[in-house]
Amino acid sequence: MRPFIENFPFFSIFLAILAGILTATIRSGRAAYWVTIGVCAASAVLNAFVLEYTYLGDLSFTYTMGRFLAPYGNAIKCGPLQALLTTVFSLVMGTSLAGGRRDLFQDILPQKQRLYFVMVNMILASLLALTYTNDAFTGYVFIEISTIAACALVMAKDNGPNLIATIRYLFMSLVGSGLFLIGLTVLNSITGYLLMPSLSEAVEGLKVTGDYAIPLTVSVGLITAGLGVKSAMFPFHLWLPDAHGGATTASSAILSGLVLKGYIVLLLLMILRVFSLELIVELGAADVILAFGVLGMIFGSLAAMRESHIKRMLAYSSVAQIGYIFMGIGLGTVEGLVASCFHILVHACCKPLLFLCAGRLSAVSGHHKSLKNLRGSAYRDVGAGLGFTVGALSMIGIPLFGGFVSKLYFANASLPTGMTAMTLLTIALSTVLNALYYVPALLAIWVKPPAEDEAAVLADVHAGELAFDQAFTAADILLVAAIFVLGIFYHPITDVIEAGVRLI
Repeated sequence: MRPFIENFPFFSIFLAILAGILTATIRSGRAAYWVTIGVCAASAVLNAFVLEYTYLGDLSFTYTMGRFLAPYGNAIKCGPLQALLTTVFSLVMGTSLAGGRRDLFQDILPQKQRLYFVMVNMILASLLALTYTNDAFTGYVFIEISTIAACALVMAKDNGPNLIATIRYLFMSLVGSGLFLIGLTVLNSITGYLLMPSLSEAVEGLKVTGDYAIPLTVSVGLITAGLGVKSAMFPFHLWLPDAHGGATTASSAILSGLVLKGYIVLLLLMILRVFSLELIVELGAADVILAFGVLGMIFGSLAAMRESHIKRMLAYSSVAQIGYIFMGIGLGTVEGLVASCFHILVHACCKPLLFLCAGRLSAVSGHHKSLKNLRGSAYRDVGAGLGFTVGALSMIGIPLFGGFVSKLYFANASLPTGMTAMTLLTIALSTVLNALYYVPALLAIWVKPPAEDEAAVLADVHAGELAFDQAFTAADILLVAAIFVLGIFYHPITDVIEAGVRLI
């Protein structure tokens, strides 16, 4: 008989979907908020138990859904890596909602608030399903669910620029979805399967015989391009700054820290479970991913340097950080994938922290977003100033912070590839560029402006904005602690990732 704990991944997905249905029937936005927070907490606990079970047992397991067995039907597969990712995603989702609660209830009309949480729960269900799925078509279904829900999160702050940003986001997302679906259709037509283990066997057979070489290459290219578009791989990132920069604080944190990662995780699953690293390298797809990753690291940072709008600066920074993840994948080694997975965790903690703190610093500065109007804002909310500082130093790559460990692992991953010099040069250049926009931002929030400028800013601040925000402070502390854990006690985490990649 199956151990009861092996039901937990399915329970967590089902619970998020059920919560989406429940919040649609609740009239109170605040009640829907607490239901969603509870679901995030429950999901984190369930997946934490699964993490302990799979890592200590050094195992992965498949959970078949429905009455149709392989090679048909539907299934999810869980190992240490998937359990770790879903635990972190659930925790970060909850902290993002808590940290951005005040802005959320101010920016969204009361009659629409419950619908906002319907979409949040659908995004959580999508993240869990994309991480756990063992069926490629189920991955496509939840890609579309995630797309629709993410668009709703962008346009929840109902104004003209956000509606335009949503349309642009939707258009690019549909292009990505279409490319993925066409690639999956081609793959299904030459293999006859959709379950990943069966696809893997069929692809391995095609590699041996040499049959359908061109359709297989086209399929790899389309699936990679589709998921690259959806995860803001350079140069398909132009939709991201407006969408992430204009949304309400909680939405920006969720979109940048979590939603993009779901598509990358699905790409990792397709590479490891279906195509294999060897095939990706042989077809040249790894080189293309590496090139776009490196370009994203550089040009994303250059674009961020030109921004004075703090949230748009953070959005362009996400392009650079996504570039790091794709660079690791493009190295075509297990070590590169481990580094990429670790950076997914680092970015999932750092970027929501930065967006939450930026939102809070903006709120205590009359809701101004430009850096010149945020001067001295860290003194109006010291917790937000310290949180932004920790997140920025981690993204730059200062030792003791999570971002430093990521860069260290990327450098180590390049050693067996023969591209060490290029990788180290790119990481060094990107680090310098990161510092060139994060350091001025830190100086802006910590350097006090002249008295007359301070008075002009404070004149726009409502008294309630300066009040202590318990939910934000709790989220701030949790994410700061996570960054230090990733930067100091990283060996157990990388051990879990390495075991997860091996068992995937």
